[in-house]
Amino acid sequence: MPILNPYLSFRDTARQALEFYHGVLGGSLEIDTFGSYPDMGFEPGEGDLVMHGQLTTDDGLTLMASDTPSSMDYQPAQGISVSLSGNESDRLHAVWDGLSEGGMAIMPLAPAPWGGEFGMLVDRFGITWMVNVNGE
Repeated sequence: MPILNPYLSFRDTARQALEFYHGVLGGSLEIDTFGSYPDMGFEPGEGDLVMHGQLTTDDGLTLMASDTPSSMDYQPAQGISVSLSGNESDRLHAVWDGLSEGGMAIMPLAPAPWGGEFGMLVDRFGITWMVNVNGE
């Protein structure tokens, strides 16, 4: 069965973002840099940038990210949100609190008309998140 995973692009902050998400979500983090693959033709000085990073949490979430090298056009994410939902209220509230640090709530996490709770925020890296705590 195919798996759908968010893959976030940054200009040069993928490492900081992945480390932040690791602190919020837990799990294990793997980071490969452009310098690990010298035959790829990256620009001098970009060897420490993230070619591919993957965060895998103990509860099965996978989030991937990379830096966009200067030789490629970078378009910040627009019209896309990372959505996180489930029944684990305590876990989702903790994730909301963590992602909110240095970010901005668009819609506070609060009771939703369809039941449960829902909120939207933009984190400190400019990524929009939607958090839905399922109702009973």
